[in-house]
Amino acid sequence: MRILHTADIHLDSPLAGLAARAGDRANELVGATKRAFKALVDYAIEAEVRLVLIAGDLYDGDWRDFSTGLSFTEEMARLERAAIRVAVVKGNHDAENQMTRSLRPPPNVKIFRSDRAETWMLEDLGVAMHGRSFPRRDVTENIAASYPDPMPGLLNIGLLHTAADGNYGHAPYAPCSIADLSAKQYDYWALGHVHVRTVLSEKPWIIFPGNLQGRHANETGAKGATLLTVEDREIVSVEHVPLDVVRWAQVRVNLSGCCEYDQACDRIRGRISEAVTNADGRTLAVRLILHGETAVHREVAGDLERTNAECAGLAEQSGDDVWLERVLVETAESQDTAPLDADALGELLRTVDEIRADPDEMALIRDELAQALTRMPAKVKDAGGLRDLNDGLLGQVLEGAAATLRHRLLGHG
Repeated sequence: MRILHTADIHLDSPLAGLAARAGDRANELVGATKRAFKALVDYAIEAEVRLVLIAGDLYDGDWRDFSTGLSFTEEMARLERAAIRVAVVKGNHDAENQMTRSLRPPPNVKIFRSDRAETWMLEDLGVAMHGRSFPRRDVTENIAASYPDPMPGLLNIGLLHTAADGNYGHAPYAPCSIADLSAKQYDYWALGHVHVRTVLSEKPWIIFPGNLQGRHANETGAKGATLLTVEDREIVSVEHVPLDVVRWAQVRVNLSGCCEYDQACDRIRGRISEAVTNADGRTLAVRLILHGETAVHREVAGDLERTNAECAGLAEQSGDDVWLERVLVETAESQDTAPLDADALGELLRTVDEIRADPDEMALIRDELAQALTRMPAKVKDAGGLRDLNDGLLGQVLEGAAATLRHRLLGHG
């Protein structure tokens, strides 16, 4: 028997910032979560899975209209026709009090109640499912402690949305420890909430499968579900199944040693091509990070419009299914770059360095930027990585300004 464990589907949630930046490809990319969910159902049917586990955050929040719920119902009906049952708990994003719309699911779907933990007996499969949905978004108590005792003679599975011990960079909802979960003596804990696949324990199995589809540039690599193979009511194998339809990659390109712009372009093209190969035929969304001390720093950092356009062209040359989400320039001048100290431009750059070293001057720049950001739409700030105006970002702004000044005052723009 096979069981498929998934979580954090965020159905119909658009990939962050894509609608504003993806142009003609926006529809393809924005619909990735729905297409990944369809891929999950396709796989479950083809692999003759008997039970699908959804460990919270099926939805990203309240539906804008009933189309999101209809998409889920349609896919569940496909599973019902294949005699596949589905167990669902609600998480923080789709908690009971977050959802104002609902549709009755097909009879093969069990959505666990939110007021207490309960058990769903599947005696024909030899499985006892234990779970509880979130009644509200901010569940701060250890709800796993209230889960029922295991059922003798059955494969016992706990379905739980949780931050576990809180060490995985997510909000600390429904906290619990590995010891808490192990003490229940279940055979498998199907967890959700953490978006990176994480195996907390193998005896018993305690697993976050990660989210089904990466939604932004910090959710890189293969995303999907965890497949359990069960024989005689014992788990004999556990494996990751990639099911994402858009693969995110952060591609870092070290331009150290590049003496010519063409040489830098060749290196960028090569690194993007490597990422395309690693995407296993999926659409690839790339955040490109250019770094290193290099002789081409003035050209790369001083004319960001050209750099962005060149990199977009290099991405197009690397494959039809590559989309360049953003280019971050973090290069610096190499020590053997011709100095500029002997003229007015050198004096200007020394002034920039003095500003960077003066806390009062930096505070003034921070205040001016903060005022400008208050007039910027939230989606634009998120897309540009401008939500957190920290010291690192301020330094990048000042370095970018200096590079632009160098480039233009030397007659390149």
